[in-house]
Amino acid sequence: MAQLWGGRFTKETDRLVYAFNASIGFDRRLLLQDIEGSIVHAGMLGKQGIITEQEAEEITGGLVRILEDVESGKLTVDERYEDVHSFVEAVLTERIGEAGKKLHTGRSRNDQVALDMRLYTRVQVRETDILLRGLLEVLLGIMEENTETYMPGFTHLQKAQPLTLAHHMGAYFEMFRRDRLRMRDILERMNICPLGAGALAGTTYPLDREDTARQLGFDGPALNSMDAVSDRDYLLEFLSALSIVMMHLSRFSEEIIIWNSDEYRFIEIDDAYSTGSSIMPQKKNPDIAELVRGKTGRVYGDLMALLTVMKGLPLAYNKDMQEDKEAAFDAFDTVKDCLLLFTGMMATIKFRKERMAESAMRGFTNATDAADYLVGKGVPFREAHGIVGKLVLCCMEKNTSIDALPLSEMRKISDKFEEDIYDAVSLRACVDKRLTIGAPGREAMEKVIAVYREYLNEKEIKNE
Repeated sequence: MAQLWGGRFTKETDRLVYAFNASIGFDRRLLLQDIEGSIVHAGMLGKQGIITEQEAEEITGGLVRILEDVESGKLTVDERYEDVHSFVEAVLTERIGEAGKKLHTGRSRNDQVALDMRLYTRVQVRETDILLRGLLEVLLGIMEENTETYMPGFTHLQKAQPLTLAHHMGAYFEMFRRDRLRMRDILERMNICPLGAGALAGTTYPLDREDTARQLGFDGPALNSMDAVSDRDYLLEFLSALSIVMMHLSRFSEEIIIWNSDEYRFIEIDDAYSTGSSIMPQKKNPDIAELVRGKTGRVYGDLMALLTVMKGLPLAYNKDMQEDKEAAFDAFDTVKDCLLLFTGMMATIKFRKERMAESAMRGFTNATDAADYLVGKGVPFREAHGIVGKLVLCCMEKNTSIDALPLSEMRKISDKFEEDIYDAVSLRACVDKRLTIGAPGREAMEKVIAVYREYLNEKEIKNE
Protein backbone atom coordinates (compact mmCIF):
# COMPACT_ATOMS: atom_id res chain seq x y z
CA MET A 1 0.00 0.00 0.00
CA ALA A 2 1.37 3.42 -0.96
CA GLN A 3 2.52 5.50 2.00
CA LEU A 4 1.81 9.18 2.55
CA TRP A 5 5.56 9.74 2.73
CA GLY A 6 6.53 7.52 -0.22
CA GLY A 7 7.74 10.09 -2.76
CA ARG A 8 11.34 9.99 -1.53
CA PHE A 9 11.60 6.20 -1.86
CA THR A 10 12.25 4.11 -4.98
CA LYS A 11 11.14 0.71 -3.71
CA GLU A 12 8.60 -0.66 -1.29
CA THR A 13 9.35 -1.12 2.37
CA ASP A 14 10.16 -4.67 3.39
CA ARG A 15 6.95 -6.25 4.74
CA LEU A 16 8.59 -7.19 8.03
CA VAL A 17 9.90 -3.64 8.41
CA TYR A 18 6.45 -2.27 7.55
CA ALA A 19 4.77 -4.44 10.15
CA PHE A 20 7.40 -3.51 12.76
CA ASN A 21 6.96 0.17 11.96
CA ALA A 22 3.15 0.21 11.88
CA SER A 23 1.11 1.41 14.85
CA ILE A 24 -2.47 1.12 13.60
CA GLY A 25 -3.00 -2.03 15.66
CA PHE A 26 -3.01 0.08 18.81
CA ASP A 27 -3.35 3.74 17.77
CA ARG A 28 -6.72 3.04 16.15
CA ARG A 29 -8.26 4.01 19.46
CA LEU A 30 -7.20 7.61 18.67
CA LEU A 31 -9.65 7.80 15.76
CA LEU A 32 -12.07 10.18 17.50
CA GLN A 33 -9.29 12.52 18.58
CA ASP A 34 -7.65 12.40 15.14
CA ILE A 35 -10.87 13.41 13.44
CA GLU A 36 -11.64 16.04 16.08
CA GLY A 37 -8.24 17.66 15.58
CA SER A 38 -8.48 17.41 11.81
CA ILE A 39 -11.90 19.10 11.72
CA VAL A 40 -10.59 22.04 13.74
CA HIS A 41 -7.43 22.21 11.62
CA ALA A 42 -9.40 22.18 8.37
CA GLY A 43 -11.76 24.89 9.59
CA MET A 44 -8.82 27.08 10.55
CA LEU A 45 -7.17 26.53 7.15
CA GLY A 46 -10.38 27.74 5.51
CA LYS A 47 -10.75 30.81 7.73
CA GLN A 48 -7.13 31.75 7.11
CA GLY A 49 -7.54 31.44 3.33
CA ILE A 50 -4.92 28.68 3.13
CA ILE A 51 -7.55 26.50 1.49
CA THR A 52 -10.97 27.62 0.24
CA GLU A 53 -13.99 27.66 2.53
CA GLN A 54 -15.63 25.12 0.23
CA GLU A 55 -12.67 22.76 0.54
CA ALA A 56 -12.77 23.16 4.31
CA GLU A 57 -16.47 22.29 4.33
CA GLU A 58 -15.90 19.24 2.11
CA ILE A 59 -13.12 18.03 4.40
CA THR A 60 -15.16 18.59 7.54
CA GLY A 61 -18.19 16.82 6.11
CA GLY A 62 -16.06 13.91 4.94
CA LEU A 63 -14.42 13.54 8.35
CA VAL A 64 -17.77 13.58 10.14
CA ARG A 65 -19.08 10.84 7.84
CA ILE A 66 -15.98 8.70 8.39
CA LEU A 67 -16.50 8.89 12.15
CA GLU A 68 -20.20 8.09 11.83
CA ASP A 69 -19.48 5.13 9.55
CA VAL A 70 -16.84 3.70 11.88
CA GLU A 71 -19.10 4.10 14.91
CA SER A 72 -22.03 2.45 13.09
CA GLY A 73 -19.90 -0.40 11.80
CA LYS A 74 -20.23 0.54 8.11
CA LEU A 75 -16.50 1.27 7.97
CA THR A 76 -13.74 -0.73 9.63
CA VAL A 77 -10.33 0.72 10.48
CA ASP A 78 -8.13 -1.03 7.93
CA GLU A 79 -4.93 -2.37 9.45
CA ARG A 80 -3.22 -2.36 6.07
CA TYR A 81 -2.53 1.31 6.74
CA GLU A 82 0.50 2.30 8.77
CA ASP A 83 -1.40 4.25 11.40
CA VAL A 84 -4.82 5.70 12.13
CA HIS A 85 -3.78 9.08 10.70
CA SER A 86 -2.92 7.52 7.33
CA PHE A 87 -6.19 5.60 7.36
CA VAL A 88 -8.32 8.69 7.95
CA GLU A 89 -6.55 10.79 5.32
CA ALA A 90 -6.61 8.01 2.72
CA VAL A 91 -10.32 7.27 3.21
CA LEU A 92 -11.11 10.98 3.17
CA THR A 93 -9.25 11.50 -0.12
CA GLU A 94 -10.89 8.45 -1.64
CA ARG A 95 -14.32 9.84 -0.75
CA ILE A 96 -14.02 13.57 -1.50
CA GLY A 97 -11.16 13.69 -3.97
CA GLU A 98 -8.51 16.41 -4.26
CA ALA A 99 -9.75 18.43 -1.29
CA GLY A 100 -8.81 15.53 0.98
CA LYS A 101 -5.17 15.89 -0.03
CA LYS A 102 -5.14 19.43 1.35
CA LEU A 103 -6.04 18.45 4.93
CA HIS A 104 -2.43 17.95 5.91
CA THR A 105 -1.41 21.46 4.85
CA GLY A 106 0.51 23.24 7.61
CA ARG A 107 0.92 20.27 9.88
CA SER A 108 3.17 17.23 10.30
CA ARG A 109 2.31 13.80 11.52
CA ASN A 110 4.52 14.73 14.49
CA ASP A 111 2.26 17.50 15.79
CA GLN A 112 -0.80 15.53 14.67
CA VAL A 113 0.01 12.51 16.81
CA ALA A 114 1.14 14.76 19.68
CA LEU A 115 -2.26 16.43 19.56
CA ASP A 116 -4.22 13.19 19.32
CA MET A 117 -2.41 11.63 22.28
CA ARG A 118 -2.83 14.75 24.39
CA LEU A 119 -6.57 14.91 23.61
CA TYR A 120 -6.99 11.23 24.39
CA THR A 121 -5.00 11.42 27.62
CA ARG A 122 -7.02 14.41 28.77
CA VAL A 123 -10.16 12.28 28.50
CA GLN A 124 -8.46 9.47 30.44
CA VAL A 125 -7.45 11.82 33.26
CA ARG A 126 -11.03 13.02 33.61
CA GLU A 127 -12.45 9.49 33.50
CA THR A 128 -9.97 8.36 36.14
CA ASP A 129 -10.99 11.29 38.32
CA ILE A 130 -14.66 10.29 38.00
CA LEU A 131 -13.84 6.74 39.09
CA LEU A 132 -11.79 8.00 42.04
CA ARG A 133 -14.72 10.15 43.08
CA GLY A 134 -17.00 7.10 42.90
CA LEU A 135 -14.68 5.18 45.21
CA LEU A 136 -14.57 8.11 47.61
CA GLU A 137 -18.38 8.17 47.72
CA VAL A 138 -18.42 4.52 48.75
CA LEU A 139 -15.73 5.06 51.39
CA LEU A 140 -17.54 8.07 52.82
CA GLY A 141 -20.74 6.02 53.01
CA ILE A 142 -18.89 3.39 55.03
CA MET A 143 -17.49 6.09 57.29
CA GLU A 144 -20.87 7.67 57.92
CA GLU A 145 -22.31 4.32 59.00
CA ASN A 146 -19.41 3.21 61.19
CA THR A 147 -18.37 5.97 63.56
CA GLU A 148 -19.05 3.53 66.45
CA THR A 149 -17.73 0.36 64.81
CA TYR A 150 -14.71 -0.39 66.98
CA MET A 151 -11.69 -2.25 65.70
CA PRO A 152 -7.99 -2.57 66.47
CA GLY A 153 -5.54 -0.20 64.88
CA PHE A 154 -2.19 -1.70 63.94
CA THR A 155 1.46 -0.82 63.72
CA HIS A 156 3.93 -3.44 62.47
CA LEU A 157 0.82 -5.62 61.87
CA GLN A 158 0.47 -5.83 65.66
CA LYS A 159 -2.49 -4.48 67.58
CA ALA A 160 -1.74 -0.99 68.83
CA GLN A 161 -4.74 1.13 69.86
CA PRO A 162 -8.47 0.94 69.33
CA LEU A 163 -10.12 3.05 66.70
CA THR A 164 -13.17 2.86 64.46
CA LEU A 165 -13.84 1.53 61.00
CA ALA A 166 -14.78 5.08 60.01
CA HIS A 167 -11.34 6.29 61.04
CA HIS A 168 -9.60 3.47 59.19
CA MET A 169 -11.55 4.17 56.00
CA GLY A 170 -10.72 7.85 56.41
CA ALA A 171 -7.04 7.11 55.92
CA TYR A 172 -7.80 5.68 52.47
CA PHE A 173 -10.15 8.58 51.76
CA GLU A 174 -7.17 10.90 52.26
CA MET A 175 -5.03 8.82 49.89
CA PHE A 176 -7.54 8.79 47.07
CA ARG A 177 -8.36 12.47 47.63
CA ARG A 178 -4.66 13.22 47.02
CA ASP A 179 -4.87 11.11 43.87
CA ARG A 180 -7.65 13.37 42.61
CA LEU A 181 -5.50 16.42 43.33
CA ARG A 182 -2.79 14.90 41.17
CA MET A 183 -5.32 14.52 38.34
CA ARG A 184 -6.09 18.22 38.55
CA ASP A 185 -2.40 19.12 38.56
CA ILE A 186 -1.76 16.98 35.49
CA LEU A 187 -4.64 18.57 33.58
CA GLU A 188 -3.36 22.04 34.39
CA ARG A 189 0.13 21.34 33.08
CA MET A 190 -0.80 19.25 30.06
CA ASN A 191 -3.52 21.51 28.69
CA ILE A 192 -1.48 23.22 25.95
CA CYS A 193 -1.92 22.57 22.25
CA PRO A 194 0.89 21.20 20.02
CA LEU A 195 -1.10 21.56 16.78
CA GLY A 196 0.75 23.83 14.36
CA ALA A 197 4.21 22.96 15.64
CA GLY A 198 4.84 21.05 12.41
CA ALA A 199 7.60 18.47 12.34
CA LEU A 200 9.71 20.52 14.76
CA ALA A 201 10.07 24.07 13.42
CA GLY A 202 6.56 25.37 12.82
CA THR A 203 5.36 26.26 9.32
CA THR A 204 5.40 29.09 6.79
CA TYR A 205 1.60 29.03 6.51
CA PRO A 206 -0.28 31.73 8.47
CA LEU A 207 -1.91 29.34 10.95
CA ASP A 208 -4.07 30.69 13.77
CA ARG A 209 -2.74 28.50 16.56
CA GLU A 210 -4.55 30.41 19.28
CA ASP A 211 -7.88 29.70 17.58
CA THR A 212 -7.27 25.98 17.13
CA ALA A 213 -6.08 25.70 20.73
CA ARG A 214 -9.21 27.44 21.98
CA GLN A 215 -11.55 25.31 19.86
CA LEU A 216 -9.94 22.13 21.16
CA GLY A 217 -10.35 23.21 24.78
CA PHE A 218 -6.71 24.04 25.49
CA ASP A 219 -5.44 26.99 27.49
CA GLY A 220 -3.24 28.05 24.57
CA PRO A 221 -0.70 26.86 22.00
CA ALA A 222 2.66 25.33 22.94
CA LEU A 223 5.30 28.07 22.88
CA ASN A 224 8.16 25.97 21.55
CA SER A 225 7.61 23.81 18.49
CA MET A 226 10.46 21.39 19.30
CA ASP A 227 9.15 20.71 22.77
CA ALA A 228 5.58 20.48 21.47
CA VAL A 229 6.32 17.41 19.33
CA SER A 230 8.79 15.71 21.69
CA ASP A 231 7.12 16.30 25.06
CA ARG A 232 5.82 13.24 26.86
CA ASP A 233 6.10 14.67 30.37
CA TYR A 234 2.32 14.77 30.72
CA LEU A 235 2.19 11.02 30.03
CA LEU A 236 4.98 10.34 32.50
CA GLU A 237 3.17 12.42 35.10
CA PHE A 238 -0.09 10.63 34.49
CA LEU A 239 1.50 7.17 34.58
CA SER A 240 3.30 8.18 37.76
CA ALA A 241 0.02 9.32 39.30
CA LEU A 242 -1.67 6.10 38.14
CA SER A 243 1.13 4.12 39.77
CA ILE A 244 0.43 5.91 43.04
CA VAL A 245 -3.30 5.16 42.65
CA MET A 246 -2.40 1.50 42.19
CA MET A 247 -0.10 1.58 45.22
CA HIS A 248 -3.00 2.87 47.30
CA LEU A 249 -5.34 0.24 45.87
CA SER A 250 -2.72 -2.44 46.52
CA ARG A 251 -2.27 -1.44 50.17
CA PHE A 252 -6.04 -1.45 50.57
CA SER A 253 -6.29 -4.82 48.83
CA GLU A 254 -3.69 -6.28 51.17
CA GLU A 255 -5.79 -5.29 54.16
CA ILE A 256 -8.95 -6.66 52.59
CA ILE A 257 -7.15 -9.96 51.99
CA ILE A 258 -5.95 -10.06 55.60
CA TRP A 259 -9.35 -9.08 56.99
CA ASN A 260 -10.98 -11.78 54.86
CA SER A 261 -8.77 -14.52 56.30
CA ASP A 262 -10.15 -16.97 58.83
CA GLU A 263 -7.73 -15.67 61.44
CA TYR A 264 -9.29 -12.20 61.25
CA ARG A 265 -12.83 -12.66 59.89
CA PHE A 266 -13.45 -8.91 59.94
CA ILE A 267 -15.32 -8.93 56.63
CA GLU A 268 -17.28 -11.03 54.21
CA ILE A 269 -16.71 -10.28 50.54
CA ASP A 270 -19.80 -10.51 48.36
CA ASP A 271 -20.07 -13.65 46.21
CA ALA A 272 -19.99 -11.49 43.07
CA TYR A 273 -16.42 -10.46 43.89
CA SER A 274 -15.11 -13.83 45.06
CA THR A 275 -14.31 -17.22 43.57
CA GLY A 276 -14.00 -20.73 44.92
CA SER A 277 -11.42 -23.48 44.67
CA SER A 278 -11.43 -26.25 42.08
CA ILE A 279 -10.53 -28.79 44.76
CA MET A 280 -11.35 -27.30 48.19
CA PRO A 281 -15.12 -26.74 48.52
CA GLN A 282 -14.85 -24.55 51.62
CA LYS A 283 -12.80 -21.82 49.95
CA LYS A 284 -14.02 -18.31 49.16
CA ASN A 285 -11.10 -16.43 47.69
CA PRO A 286 -10.60 -12.62 47.53
CA ASP A 287 -9.60 -12.77 43.87
CA ILE A 288 -10.44 -9.18 42.93
CA ALA A 289 -8.32 -7.79 45.76
CA GLU A 290 -5.49 -10.15 44.83
CA LEU A 291 -5.66 -9.23 41.15
CA VAL A 292 -5.65 -5.51 41.94
CA ARG A 293 -2.60 -6.08 44.11
CA GLY A 294 -0.94 -8.03 41.29
CA LYS A 295 -1.80 -5.56 38.52
CA THR A 296 -0.04 -2.82 40.46
CA GLY A 297 3.27 -4.23 39.24
CA ARG A 298 1.97 -4.09 35.69
CA VAL A 299 1.24 -0.36 35.92
CA TYR A 300 4.63 0.26 37.53
CA GLY A 301 6.13 -1.54 34.53
CA ASP A 302 4.27 0.72 32.10
CA LEU A 303 5.73 3.77 33.83
CA MET A 304 9.25 2.33 33.80
CA ALA A 305 8.93 1.41 30.12
CA LEU A 306 8.08 4.98 29.13
CA LEU A 307 10.73 6.49 31.39
CA THR A 308 13.28 4.22 29.75
CA VAL A 309 12.11 5.07 26.23
CA MET A 310 12.45 8.79 26.91
CA LYS A 311 15.68 8.85 28.92
CA GLY A 312 18.15 9.24 26.02
CA LEU A 313 16.19 10.86 23.21
CA PRO A 314 17.65 13.93 21.50
CA LEU A 315 15.36 16.67 20.28
CA ALA A 316 12.99 16.62 18.59
CA TYR A 317 10.71 13.75 17.51
CA ASN A 318 12.13 10.22 17.33
CA LYS A 319 10.33 7.05 16.27
CA ASP A 320 11.04 5.65 19.74
CA MET A 321 8.14 7.78 20.93
CA GLN A 322 5.71 5.49 19.17
CA GLU A 323 6.37 3.20 22.14
CA ASP A 324 4.50 5.59 24.42
CA LYS A 325 1.08 4.39 23.35
CA GLU A 326 0.89 0.72 24.23
CA ALA A 327 2.33 1.28 27.70
CA ALA A 328 0.06 4.26 28.31
CA PHE A 329 -3.05 2.53 26.97
CA ASP A 330 -2.34 -0.51 29.12
CA ALA A 331 -1.96 1.63 32.24
CA PHE A 332 -5.10 3.66 31.46
CA ASP A 333 -7.20 0.52 30.98
CA THR A 334 -5.75 -1.37 33.93
CA VAL A 335 -6.26 1.40 36.47
CA LYS A 336 -9.80 2.17 35.35
CA ASP A 337 -10.76 -1.51 35.52
CA CYS A 338 -9.19 -1.83 38.98
CA LEU A 339 -10.97 1.25 40.31
CA LEU A 340 -14.32 0.12 38.94
CA LEU A 341 -14.07 -3.40 40.36
CA PHE A 342 -12.57 -2.34 43.68
CA THR A 343 -15.35 0.19 44.18
CA GLY A 344 -17.97 -2.47 43.49
CA MET A 345 -16.29 -4.83 45.94
CA MET A 346 -16.17 -2.19 48.69
CA ALA A 347 -19.80 -1.21 48.11
CA THR A 348 -20.93 -4.79 48.80
CA ILE A 349 -18.57 -5.86 51.60
CA LYS A 350 -20.18 -6.83 54.92
CA PHE A 351 -18.28 -5.81 58.04
CA ARG A 352 -18.44 -8.14 61.05
CA LYS A 353 -18.66 -5.46 63.70
CA GLU A 354 -18.81 -7.69 66.77
CA ARG A 355 -15.78 -9.64 65.61
CA MET A 356 -13.83 -6.42 65.05
CA ALA A 357 -14.68 -5.10 68.52
CA GLU A 358 -13.80 -8.42 70.10
CA SER A 359 -10.43 -8.37 68.35
CA ALA A 360 -9.77 -4.84 69.60
CA MET A 361 -10.33 -5.96 73.19
CA ARG A 362 -8.07 -8.99 72.94
CA GLY A 363 -4.84 -7.29 71.95
CA PHE A 364 -4.30 -4.89 74.89
CA THR A 365 -5.13 -1.99 72.59
CA ASN A 366 -6.33 -0.10 75.66
CA ALA A 367 -2.93 -0.28 77.40
CA THR A 368 -2.03 3.31 76.51
CA ASP A 369 -5.33 4.46 77.98
CA ALA A 370 -4.58 2.55 81.18
CA ALA A 371 -1.28 4.47 81.38
CA ASP A 372 -3.10 7.75 80.73
CA TYR A 373 -5.49 6.81 83.53
CA LEU A 374 -2.57 6.54 85.95
CA VAL A 375 -1.18 9.87 84.73
CA GLY A 376 -4.56 11.36 85.64
CA LYS A 377 -3.99 9.97 89.14
CA GLY A 378 -0.70 11.84 89.43
CA VAL A 379 1.69 9.10 88.29
CA PRO A 380 4.49 10.32 85.93
CA PHE A 381 3.97 8.89 82.45
CA ARG A 382 7.25 6.96 82.35
CA GLU A 383 6.38 5.28 85.66
CA ALA A 384 2.80 4.66 84.48
CA HIS A 385 4.20 3.03 81.32
CA GLY A 386 6.15 0.53 83.46
CA ILE A 387 3.16 -0.21 85.69
CA VAL A 388 0.90 -0.99 82.74
CA GLY A 389 3.63 -3.14 81.22
CA LYS A 390 3.52 -5.28 84.39
CA LEU A 391 -0.29 -5.23 84.17
CA VAL A 392 -0.17 -6.60 80.62
CA LEU A 393 2.27 -9.33 81.69
CA CYS A 394 -0.10 -10.30 84.51
CA CYS A 395 -3.02 -10.50 82.06
CA MET A 396 -1.00 -12.67 79.68
CA GLU A 397 -0.15 -15.08 82.52
CA LYS A 398 -3.82 -15.31 83.48
CA ASN A 399 -5.01 -15.40 79.84
CA THR A 400 -7.30 -12.42 80.28
CA SER A 401 -7.58 -8.76 79.26
CA ILE A 402 -7.11 -5.53 81.18
CA ASP A 403 -10.83 -4.79 81.30
CA ALA A 404 -11.53 -8.31 82.66
CA LEU A 405 -8.78 -8.42 85.30
CA PRO A 406 -10.14 -8.12 88.86
CA LEU A 407 -9.41 -4.84 90.61
CA SER A 408 -7.70 -6.74 93.42
CA GLU A 409 -5.09 -8.05 90.97
CA MET A 410 -4.57 -4.56 89.54
CA ARG A 411 -4.01 -3.07 92.98
CA LYS A 412 -1.26 -5.61 93.65
CA ILE A 413 0.66 -3.77 90.92
CA SER A 414 -0.43 -0.22 91.81
CA ASP A 415 -2.74 1.15 94.49
CA LYS A 416 -3.67 3.98 92.12
CA PHE A 417 -6.12 1.70 90.32
CA GLU A 418 -9.73 2.22 91.40
CA GLU A 419 -13.13 1.04 90.19
CA ASP A 420 -13.29 3.74 87.51
CA ILE A 421 -10.42 2.07 85.62
CA TYR A 422 -12.97 -0.14 83.84
CA ASP A 423 -14.80 2.84 82.37
CA ALA A 424 -11.49 4.42 81.39
CA VAL A 425 -10.33 1.41 79.36
CA SER A 426 -13.61 0.56 77.63
CA LEU A 427 -13.48 0.67 73.82
CA ARG A 428 -15.91 3.57 73.65
CA ALA A 429 -13.94 5.61 76.16
CA CYS A 430 -10.59 4.80 74.54
CA VAL A 431 -11.85 6.05 71.19
CA ASP A 432 -14.14 8.92 72.14
CA LYS A 433 -11.58 10.58 74.43
CA ARG A 434 -9.49 11.25 71.32
CA LEU A 435 -11.09 14.50 70.19
CA THR A 436 -8.30 16.31 68.34
CA ILE A 437 -9.01 16.82 64.66
CA GLY A 438 -7.89 13.76 62.74
CA ALA A 439 -8.40 11.41 65.69
CA PRO A 440 -10.97 8.57 65.78
CA GLY A 441 -13.26 10.03 68.47
CA ARG A 442 -16.84 10.34 67.31
CA GLU A 443 -16.98 14.12 67.70
CA ALA A 444 -13.77 14.57 65.69
CA MET A 445 -14.86 12.05 63.06
CA GLU A 446 -18.20 13.77 62.51
CA LYS A 447 -16.38 17.03 61.78
CA VAL A 448 -14.09 15.32 59.30
CA ILE A 449 -16.97 13.49 57.63
CA ALA A 450 -18.74 16.83 57.16
CA VAL A 451 -15.61 18.22 55.48
CA TYR A 452 -15.42 15.19 53.21
CA ARG A 453 -19.08 15.43 52.27
CA GLU A 454 -18.69 19.10 51.35
CA TYR A 455 -15.58 18.21 49.32
CA LEU A 456 -17.43 15.57 47.29
CA ASN A 457 -20.33 17.91 46.69
CA GLU A 458 -18.12 20.65 45.30
CA LYS A 459 -14.87 19.34 43.86
CA GLU A 460 -15.31 18.27 40.26
CA ILE A 461 -12.89 18.43 37.36
CA LYS A 462 -14.61 20.30 34.56
CA ASN A 463 -15.54 17.95 31.75
CA GLU A 464 -15.71 20.27 28.77
